[in-house]
Amino acid sequence: MSVALQHHKKIYNPATAIAHPNIALIKYWGDLDPDLHIPSNGSISMSLGGLFTRTRVRFEDGLPDDRFVLNDKQADRQSSERVSKLLERVRQMSGTTCHALVESRNNFPTGVGIASSAAGFAALSLAATRAAGLELDEKALSRLARTGSGSACRSIPGGFVEWQAGGTDEASFAISIAPPGHWDLVDCIAVVSQEEKGVRSILGHTVAHTSLLQSARVENAPRRLKMCREAILRRDFEELAEVVELDSNLMHAVMITSNPPLFYWQPETMRIIQAIQSMRKAGLPVCYTVDAGPNVHALSPAESSVKITEMIGAISGVSQVMVAHPGGPARIETVQSEGERRE
Repeated sequence: MSVALQHHKKIYNPATAIAHPNIALIKYWGDLDPDLHIPSNGSISMSLGGLFTRTRVRFEDGLPDDRFVLNDKQADRQSSERVSKLLERVRQMSGTTCHALVESRNNFPTGVGIASSAAGFAALSLAATRAAGLELDEKALSRLARTGSGSACRSIPGGFVEWQAGGTDEASFAISIAPPGHWDLVDCIAVVSQEEKGVRSILGHTVAHTSLLQSARVENAPRRLKMCREAILRRDFEELAEVVELDSNLMHAVMITSNPPLFYWQPETMRIIQAIQSMRKAGLPVCYTVDAGPNVHALSPAESSVKITEMIGAISGVSQVMVAHPGGPARIETVQSEGERRE
C-alpha cells in the first residue's frame, strides 16, 4: 500500500507595523562602518507623531524572490536591494529560508528629507521579525533597523531619542531620553518640494569624510549632544534653538564641501530660514533645522505653533505645512481603524 507524500508548506502569519519618521536635532552624517551604519558621532531626534509608515510583511514558502511594493508601486532596484539585505538578516536570525512580500506606504512625501527611510526601515524591522516568529527587545530592534538605514534606529523608541554612536554593532543603538509627553515641541514642516532628491542620504554618508570640516564637526559633537540633551530635559527652548541651528548648519557645511559637493537646499529653503530668523527676532520662539533635503523643519513650543504654521504657510514657494507633535515608538498594528485605513 503506497502512501502519497505531501509537501507541507510552512505557514507564516503576516505582521503589520507602524513607525514614525524622526527629525534629527543633532545630526547623523558620516559612517565609521558603511555596511552596519555605525555613525561617526551620536545624535538626538524627536519622533514625528501623525506622520508614519505602515509596513506589512509576509514570508511565503515558494516565493522566488523578495518583493517590495512602496506606495502601491514596485520599488526601484536600489530600494528593493536594501530591503532584501535587511530581510536576509532576519532570515539568518530566525532560521527561515522563505522570501517575503513587503508592502509599505507613507502618509508623507518620500525621499525629500523627512526621514522616510528611517520610518520605513523601523517599520520593516518590527514587522519582519514578528512575521518570522521573533520577539526582539527595543535595543535589538534598534540595532537591526540601523543596518537598513542609520537613522531608522531612532524611529524604534518613542519621544525624544538619543542614538549612542557606540563604535560597534552591539553598542550602537537608540534609547528614549524623554517620553512624548515630556515636552509638546511641535515640528512645522515647510514643504517646498515633494520630488525625490538626486543623491540619497545613504550615499551622502559615504563622502562625508572628504570634507575638511567633518573632523571638526565630529570632534565637537559631544558638546552639542550635551547641550541638546540638557535643553530637552529642562524644556529650555532658547538653548535648544541655539544648538539645533548650529548643528544643522554644520552638517550642511560638510555636505557642500564634500567631494562631490552635495547641495540639497533650494532658493525657497533659504527664504524660509531667513523668515524663521526674523520671527525669532520679533519674539516668537521658533528655530529651524534641515535634514538631507530642501524642506525646512520649524520647531516651536505648542502654544506658538499655530501662528508659526500660518506665517510659514504664507511664504512664497511653500506648498504645504505638515505639523507633527512628539510621537510614540514603533508598534505592531493589530486592528486598523477606518481613519488609519483612509490614510
